[in-house]
Amino acid sequence: MAAYKEIKGINIQKLSADPPAPIEGQVWYNTTSGALKGLKVSAGAWATGGDLNTARFDLAGAGIQTAALGFGGSLPSPRTGITESYNGTSWTEVNDLNQARSHLAGTGTQTAALAFGGTITPRTALTESWNGTNWTEVNDLNTARQRLGGTGTQTSALGFGGYSPGYLPNTESWNGTSWTEVNDLNTARGYLGGAGADNTSALAFGGLPSTANTESWNGSNWTEVNNLNSIRYGLSGAGIQTSALAFGGTGGVPSVLTESWNGTNWTELADLSTGRYYSGQAGANNTSALAIGGNTGIPSGVGAETEEWNAGPTTVSFGDA
Repeated sequence: MAAYKEIKGINIQKLSADPPAPIEGQVWYNTTSGALKGLKVSAGAWATGGDLNTARFDLAGAGIQTAALGFGGSLPSPRTGITESYNGTSWTEVNDLNQARSHLAGTGTQTAALAFGGTITPRTALTESWNGTNWTEVNDLNTARQRLGGTGTQTSALGFGGYSPGYLPNTESWNGTSWTEVNDLNTARGYLGGAGADNTSALAFGGLPSTANTESWNGSNWTEVNNLNSIRYGLSGAGIQTSALAFGGTGGVPSVLTESWNGTNWTELADLSTGRYYSGQAGANNTSALAIGGNTGIPSGVGAETEEWNAGPTTVSFGDA
């Protein structure tokens, strides 16, 4: 077998601390910990996170993996306004939505989020804004709906698709004050997933009627791009237009499927540990995300389980030297 020096052209370095920016395949000996270490690039895997305090599905999420918000949902009955905050380890209950509801969309961050649409009885156009402490009612959507997609930030968001009744192509853009109707999706649908950084850049995928269609938003129009590998609805999405993750959903049974989007194509990766649909979500890109609660079908269909997705470079120890 070739020696490390023959492969890399250098000897294994002895360092008192792990290097700040190692490259893939780099190996070093950490003299402080007494461990031989290296950097590997993982395609990604789900790990168990802290459970919600209140198990539920049909909830919305906002934020990133280590600083997230989960709000609303079904218990399965009645609808709830419960809001919980995640610190990367555990969930803490904070102040409720003003209006209990399920089937809603959410976006933004842990301290600056937006909740819109959903089901009260009947469907609602209600929008609420979160300042890190309380929810405040702001201007409504133009079209009341449930099971819609939502992406962006508290001041620059997009709401698209949904059910009201019948599947909708309607898209609305939020500027921090009010919603404006903009160009429709090419395929009317609800129960879909979404990802996006703001109201000028988004991705819509999956949904009902049963489809794998993916559409990309450029601030003016939706364009059909490459489909998901697997048709499903009730799935969740995280990330941005060029780096997204689609996970869970159903086509009859709770799905464990995870697909990663690189801006051009979807690639199937490691499955969720627990199949689920109608879950909440958080995540900045396709390397770091959160699956929150959802309908697991086992035993009551109401889940409190949280799973954390990690992909990309990881420092690993080869054991004590």
